[in-house]
Amino acid sequence: MNKPFKFKQFTVNQDQCAMKIGTDGVLLGAWTSVDHKPFNALDIGAGTGILSLMIAQRSNAEQIEAIEIDDDAFEQCAENFENSPWNDRLFCFHASLIEYIEAVDETFDLIICNPPFYSEDYKSVNKARNLARFSDAMPMEHIIYAVNNFLSENGIFSIVIPHKMENTFIEEASLIGLFPNRVLRVKGNPNTEIKRSLIEFSYTETATKISELIIETERHQYTGDYINLTKDFYLKM
Repeated sequence: MNKPFKFKQFTVNQDQCAMKIGTDGVLLGAWTSVDHKPFNALDIGAGTGILSLMIAQRSNAEQIEAIEIDDDAFEQCAENFENSPWNDRLFCFHASLIEYIEAVDETFDLIICNPPFYSEDYKSVNKARNLARFSDAMPMEHIIYAVNNFLSENGIFSIVIPHKMENTFIEEASLIGLFPNRVLRVKGNPNTEIKRSLIEFSYTETATKISELIIETERHQYTGDYINLTKDFYLKM
């Protein structure tokens, strides 16, 4: 599992990161809109840097900044950026979200976040994995606060969360005048419950476009929708 993860245009080392490359991150990086041609982007809680790398591949954003609090993950993210074809556009900062908010005074046209979201009481023995997976390290309120500070007037904020948190998070976001423009609800296969919600927000209120994505019909039999979304990245798609 710790082998480098090879995508079509870049490779991600993940041996030092608690959270490995997963479907959530790849879906978010592929689904998030870059049609508004963002000049810059901010990746909150970067981990391996996968989201920033995907946005670099998909857009001409000149400046993509990633924040990562964990020492090892930060080093790995910086290394993955350095080894990528877009190393002149990617910057990783070793900071907590709150530290970054206090230090940086600019706005971003795109903010993207695959947050830790196990807020249940259960904690694993591995401290780094806890930090990556549990929302103690990055509560939802901090994310909303950061977006309020950093999102440009015509910017887009995109996040992936457990489906059961969808309504709560949309309500939280509405407190700072953010509206859900697109929602993608993800199921593992046709017979499972919806597991994740990908939500794209902006300051413009529109009718929310809601769609559903099924990942596979059976084990390793991927749906056309899933292949179309990820084929620019996964080697075997």
